[in-house]
Amino acid sequence: MKVKGLRWVIVSLVGTATVINYIDRNALAVMWPGIAADLDLGKEDYALILSFFMVAYAVGQSAFGKIFDSLGTRAGFLLSIVIWSASIALHAVAKSVTSFGIFRFTLGFGEAGNWPGATKSNAEWFPIRERAFAQGIFNSGASIGAVVSAPIIALLYVAVGWRATFVLIAGLGAIWIIPWLIIYKAPPATHPWLTEEERQYILSGQKAVENPNEPADDYAPGWLEMLRYRQSWAVIATRFFIDPVWWLFVSWLPIYLADRFGFDVKQIGFFAWVPYVGAAIGSLFGGWLAGYWLRNGWSVDRTRKVIITLGGVIMLPALILTAFAATPLTAVLLIAVILFGFQIAIGNIQTLPSDFFSGKSVGSLAGVSGSAAILGTLITTWLVPVITVDSYVPFFVLGAVLVPVAILAVWVLSGEIKPITLKSKQETVLN
Repeated sequence: MKVKGLRWVIVSLVGTATVINYIDRNALAVMWPGIAADLDLGKEDYALILSFFMVAYAVGQSAFGKIFDSLGTRAGFLLSIVIWSASIALHAVAKSVTSFGIFRFTLGFGEAGNWPGATKSNAEWFPIRERAFAQGIFNSGASIGAVVSAPIIALLYVAVGWRATFVLIAGLGAIWIIPWLIIYKAPPATHPWLTEEERQYILSGQKAVENPNEPADDYAPGWLEMLRYRQSWAVIATRFFIDPVWWLFVSWLPIYLADRFGFDVKQIGFFAWVPYVGAAIGSLFGGWLAGYWLRNGWSVDRTRKVIITLGGVIMLPALILTAFAATPLTAVLLIAVILFGFQIAIGNIQTLPSDFFSGKSVGSLAGVSGSAAILGTLITTWLVPVITVDSYVPFFVLGAVLVPVAILAVWVLSGEIKPITLKSKQETVLN
């Protein structure tokens, strides 16, 4: 059996896993006002529970980067989703900060695998000119998951309570495993369902070759050697500074709506999905724009830098304006603009590991940079309860400070965005 366009089926499956990932992840935040009332917990307890998740998520990003490089994409995704689905189900028996922290820790470790896995999958299944759009499809899964999770979780909470809700959403991961194992039989080089035309299209476009008469000089350094390159540190630093902006809203938006506007769980379900519509559009637009410019002769270097900068330019004024939003509708619409800009930028940032390296280095760099992103997020998570005692204005100012620093890291550290080859090795290693 041959399936035309199989690469789009694969990325759709990965995007669906990401939808499930965000439904599971957001359940605690959406139901927190009800959980906190039942168990007599506060904002500081919530920050502590988030910290358990973030620490495991940071460890899991790097660990799963190596796991995917060692076991392959098929087995890596299977392991990741089994761990996180079991973990979210166990939330149903949590009775304290300690038990929530333990289950949140295992959830964070399992969910972390989704991101280096997606980066590696896109590098395997897409030519370089389509990777940003493929990454945009994958990232839109996060946005769609955030869109649907708020109303779904709120309705389930009202119908069956928070404990049963955790059990029900855990079943989504178990269902996803079935088509994954059936469809993802092998990488594109050997997949039996792939047409020969699509196989050659994918494999011939894996790297941008400056001289088509010369063979591709792929370079896949080991973990430690990879960290000797400033290009690696460009990805790591950019993720460290920009990812906390996304997490400020993923983790704290329901709490912000409850604190700032007095929302209950049902009202949160009604409003909290709106910003992620902007994020979903930004994911697809940023990927499409990159593909459009690459097809029309722009270099990878120019395309990535301009689009990442464009995302930052959109985010910055919206962050400042949201600090002074007077109504919940104004706030969520402005946050939609922030997340629109974020997703434009992040889809192209996440393709940088495959722009610089090949083979097993792609998953490893994606994992390490993901860990750096969570380290930055941990710092902001600990700051939020402190800086929001009297007002949420410092919350948005913090995001506004992080954005230009992240964009600057790309321009200063990455140099020209192009593949690092054995031939260019001596020119790019840090002295």
